[in-house]
Amino acid sequence: MEQKLQILLDTVRKLTRRGAYPNLTKVLAKSHPADIAHLFRYLDLKEQRILFNLLGDPEVSAYVLSELDHATGAQLLEQIDKETITEVLQEMPYDDAVDIIRNMPEELAEEVLQIMKDEHSDEIEELLKYGEDTAGGIMATEIFSLREEMSVKEAIEALQGAEDVEMVFYLYVTDEYNHLVGVLSLRQLLTVPPSALLKDIMTTDVISVRTHVDQEEVAQLVAKYNILAIPVVDEGNKLMGIITVDDVIDVMREEATEDIYKMAGSSDEELLYGYKSLKIARLRLPWLITNLFGGVITGYLMWLFKITLKEVIALIPFIPVITGMGGNVGGQSATIMVRGFATGRIDINTLGRVFLKELRVGMIMGVVCGCTIGLVAFFWHHNPYLGLVVGLAMVTAMTVAAAMGVMAPAFFHKLGVDPAIASTPFVQTANDITGILIYFGTATLFLDFLR
Repeated sequence: MEQKLQILLDTVRKLTRRGAYPNLTKVLAKSHPADIAHLFRYLDLKEQRILFNLLGDPEVSAYVLSELDHATGAQLLEQIDKETITEVLQEMPYDDAVDIIRNMPEELAEEVLQIMKDEHSDEIEELLKYGEDTAGGIMATEIFSLREEMSVKEAIEALQGAEDVEMVFYLYVTDEYNHLVGVLSLRQLLTVPPSALLKDIMTTDVISVRTHVDQEEVAQLVAKYNILAIPVVDEGNKLMGIITVDDVIDVMREEATEDIYKMAGSSDEELLYGYKSLKIARLRLPWLITNLFGGVITGYLMWLFKITLKEVIALIPFIPVITGMGGNVGGQSATIMVRGFATGRIDINTLGRVFLKELRVGMIMGVVCGCTIGLVAFFWHHNPYLGLVVGLAMVTAMTVAAAMGVMAPAFFHKLGVDPAIASTPFVQTANDITGILIYFGTATLFLDFLR
């Protein structure tokens, strides 16, 4: 399969370079929309625009845009006429169309909505009221529901007539005011007598979310209960939409990617800037500046302990070892914490157990690494006290680093600051400073034995 896609990619690039657009159009016509969408990941914006303009069929264009990130989709639509934009958006699920409209220039978005001005526009404008990362913002409003007073026979007939709706084995039941009152599976519907009423066979304990709930919390609920979809209700418990597992997978991928970028002191916005070096540098610099000042403080602390360094030159080679190992341990603990908060596996109730566990792990690793580096220091300089100082500093620094790696994300999480973006630079800087203080503090205590 990979070989087939590589051949297709090479063919598309070759025809694009030659300007052989009639041949390229024929190749695209014979390709599956999913394969065309896959190609766009490997093309620059200029090549994407050429390819997109050659698709022709609004349905294929809509499929491709649904698979791309929303900002790129908006950029591709901006280059074509507004009537064609409208045709493509009308072929897309409302939630995907809304995400693309949000990334369009405001003036263009308003013009497109004005042209659409029909039932599609009403649905889209309704979804635009919700935050982009909320349940309301990612739900599909083309849903199928049944009234609780229906018989099984009537429900099956209604089901057979349903078209163009989001439905995944679950059938949601509402009362006369469209309040969500129950759920049942297709299997239940087909294995009970036709005369049975839905209100007598449905499950009334329905797992649902409010429209304002964050998409990350939605993903956690779907993963926790192993369900294929989750209904979205408003404050009055009226059924507003449904979020299916394919949307949840996209959310999980998006959230995980965002967290990883943030922990690297970077941003997923870099993907939008392509090769614009100055803009990418501007995104990364704030976190590098944070580490830069941390380095200056570390250097200042070393200057304060210059007498200790001057007296015992042998301490110098072990400085990067102490700070480096502390940084590694702190980074590992911080990563586990950020991931735990993101998946919901760590909360205020489990924080104490996690802290003690990471503290024990840091101490065990510190003892092993401390004994190793202590022996290295002893055999290198033939001074048992130097080995003791280096070993003790390593044990203490790694234990403190593990604790710091837990406390920093927890602290930022408590403040409502995203721990993914704030923890890493803070933990790195704090561990460098504490590592130096521990190392030189220990060395100063044993200074008389080190001379």
